[in-house]
Amino acid sequence: MSRIYIEQLHEVAGQQVTLHGWLYNKRSSGKIRFLVMRDGTGFVQGVIAKGAVSEEVFARFDELTQESAFTMTGTVRAEKRSPGGFELDVTDLTILHIAHEYPITPKEHGTDFLMDRRHLWLRSSRQHAILRVRHQVIKSIREFFDGRGFTLVDAPIFTPAACEGTSTLFETKYFDLGSAYLTQSGQLYGEAGAMAFGKVYVFGPTFRAEKSKTRRHLTEFWMVEPEVAFNDLSDNMDLAEAMLEHVVQSCLKDRAAELKLLERNTAMLENVKAPLPRITYDEAVEILHKNGIAFEWGNDLGGTDETVVSQQFDRPVMVHRYPAEVKAFYMKRDPQNPKVALAVDVLAPEGYGEIIGGSQREDDFDALLGRIKEHNLPQSAFDWYLDLRRYGSVPHAGFGLGIERTVSWICGLDHLREAIPFPRMIYRLTP
Repeated sequence: MSRIYIEQLHEVAGQQVTLHGWLYNKRSSGKIRFLVMRDGTGFVQGVIAKGAVSEEVFARFDELTQESAFTMTGTVRAEKRSPGGFELDVTDLTILHIAHEYPITPKEHGTDFLMDRRHLWLRSSRQHAILRVRHQVIKSIREFFDGRGFTLVDAPIFTPAACEGTSTLFETKYFDLGSAYLTQSGQLYGEAGAMAFGKVYVFGPTFRAEKSKTRRHLTEFWMVEPEVAFNDLSDNMDLAEAMLEHVVQSCLKDRAAELKLLERNTAMLENVKAPLPRITYDEAVEILHKNGIAFEWGNDLGGTDETVVSQQFDRPVMVHRYPAEVKAFYMKRDPQNPKVALAVDVLAPEGYGEIIGGSQREDDFDALLGRIKEHNLPQSAFDWYLDLRRYGSVPHAGFGLGIERTVSWICGLDHLREAIPFPRMIYRLTP
């Protein structure tokens, strides 16, 4: 018989099984011993009754310490009071490894202490729940795009030039070819993919050398970036809206237990269904002014501004047509008002800010070349990108969704550092 995992216990109720895992905690009550095992798929309590097992097996309970590895064999029994709905009446127990003085105990620990031991902190029930939600977010994103005929196009990590801003690049020497940079986005390569396959998505790590210490920033994070030929800004917003609904509803359905453990109030999440409210940048500025924020037209929305705007809605809000001067060189200007770009940001409620940023791309060769020069970008590094406007250029659009910001919002986290297994920040490169 293949190995049984804790998450499968509902399939083998009444049967005898052997589980493999680690000791989460233990306690005693008279002649009964209780062991909580975790195996990566869940937690289950094993019950050892004196007299039901040999003295030798009963004594092994005392040897086990937190995070020791062991197996326990017994009969699976339904138990409504148990978090997983089942317990194990133990008949045998084998110790595989004794963990000595595990550093993360049930007492309170500071954030720095836990971050220094992130490789061990991942074993806690809270971190386990968060990363299971992260897995669900990524899984549902792939399901969404794969189910709609998108092709995955992997973009390079090393790039010859900036995609976003030249001041936030990680630079490295690249053999005899000079400097290379860690990618800020796979978008430009996604555009090439869209011209070949029609609709694609790039999914991978991205890097920003921003010297920011806010709870919304990491130096290494993951993004999914769809790109679709012949789409305009409206089509782009429709796609972002549908994807966001699919992702959030998938987490509510398949990760309800994890969200409950995290004590997440899911009322706002349940509202994430199309259509999402859409407002212009001008309307966002009006909202800020009505709420006493001295905001000047032409500035980009800051964290506080995004929070004030999003507080007016009970679900994510789409803000579109930003001032062109605060947006990237590749974003197309609105033909009706060249001062604004055909750009959109999706702001999550509850103060979580921008989780999606996208636009219709500039498809005119001369206009794009002019923007590259305006931004003092090296034209030679973008010759291949300009080729997309030389040979069969069409209107197209896309966006990027930050995985960590989305996970933080869905889980209700205070900081992005818990939304990725091993966070990289300006003051942290280990473990």
